[in-house]
Amino acid sequence: MRLAFMGTPDFSVPILAALIDAGHQVAVVYSQPPRPAGRGHKEQLTPVHAFAQQQGIMVRTPKSLKSEDEQQAFRDLDLDVAVVAAYGLILPPAILAAPRRGCLNVHASLLPRWRGAAPIQRAIEAGDTETGVTIMQMDQGLDTGAMLLVERLPITAATGAQVLHDQLSEMGARLMVDALARLDQLVPVPQPEDGVTYARKLAKDEGKLDWTRPAAELDRLVRAFTPWPGVWCEAAGERLKVLEASLADASGPSGTVLDDQLTVACGQGALRILKAQRPGKGPMAAADLLRGFALPPGTRLA
Repeated sequence: MRLAFMGTPDFSVPILAALIDAGHQVAVVYSQPPRPAGRGHKEQLTPVHAFAQQQGIMVRTPKSLKSEDEQQAFRDLDLDVAVVAAYGLILPPAILAAPRRGCLNVHASLLPRWRGAAPIQRAIEAGDTETGVTIMQMDQGLDTGAMLLVERLPITAATGAQVLHDQLSEMGARLMVDALARLDQLVPVPQPEDGVTYARKLAKDEGKLDWTRPAAELDRLVRAFTPWPGVWCEAAGERLKVLEASLADASGPSGTVLDDQLTVACGQGALRILKAQRPGKGPMAAADLLRGFALPPGTRLA
């Protein structure tokens, strides 16, 4: 098929690669515009933009698709279908209507649960026991379109956001290739009206650990928000980034270090910090961290 691919982050790259490998003609790639990044604030291409450029595919980076010029340029591509995966821009009706077979979206949740921007992280944070990928026909709503394919994946007590992200990306790539191959046979199924939830965009301040909360909630927070936006607490006057943790069978006043293994009491139960990072330093296992950063039992973490 002749198609446009519309995506921006790392999650979208395997999906674009799979479409190319399947022999589809990717006429153009749409991605978010380059943005300043790093200490030098040098403009950096999005992962999808960089990959498409390596493949010799034309890339467009409009800030909006609302103008008539942009919509006409999209119509002029004469597309069979547009594939969308974490693009980040709203598609106006004129864009949705331009491809002959419509616009198909790869969404990393079991719709209608976790419509919106951060379905992977919100599923872990909420304690869901499963998630998956939905291939859907796009309409004017926020992830409200009819479903073509759905596949499920368990979330275990050890599942972290990065691993789940990679698994769902590969699953989405496989499902989208399958959906395009069987597009004439697939029957669109409207989303259920019950069970709708919204995965709001992640914010940097969400990662601050509140030790009065139950340990189980904080454990999920660490797994959901690593690597971004990150989870942290105040320890001996420093911001300590918590990279890995586990539940511990212990109790005490909230925020108190309980032993020499960096077990911290929570509102219910305790959380053992397994890996952490001090400002300006690399990630360290708790045992290595404590050799140069004293947090003896009884220390209170803010």
